[in-house]
Amino acid sequence: METQPVVTGTPPAGGHLLAAISTSIVGILREHYGRGPMKAKTYVLDDIIVVVMRGSGFTPLEQTIMDSGDPHRVIAMRETFQSVMAARYRETIEELTGRKVLAFLSQAHVDPDITMEIFFVDGPLPGFGAVEIVEPEIGQADDRITAPNSPEG
Repeated sequence: METQPVVTGTPPAGGHLLAAISTSIVGILREHYGRGPMKAKTYVLDDIIVVVMRGSGFTPLEQTIMDSGDPHRVIAMRETFQSVMAARYRETIEELTGRKVLAFLSQAHVDPDITMEIFFVDGPLPGFGAVEIVEPEIGQADDRITAPNSPEG
């Protein structure tokens, strides 16, 4: 079964983009880790993409380590895996969004079983805004609030 969406010349937008990102990241996990999460949800806010995956379950090896009372080794192993896969994750996000990934962070948690992949891209994604409050320079009395995707934001 194909788990990665077909990508055309125009990047998907809105809910289609969120679904494509979730499906692609889960597909990479299934391909290289042997399993994927029970749930995956992608959030986009301005220039930040967060993929939250819950219930990946543990491989027999990981469960054995967990049962020995050393869950930190499982976290370290998952973090190593994410580091090895960083280039593939970046390429996937860049292909789907048409944006360059500036930074990629990954965090794994054992109980509950949650993994987060966070991508910072080189500009806001259309349709996913945020309000930015800019600190005024010393001597200026007014605060500026810029709208998403505005010339000042």
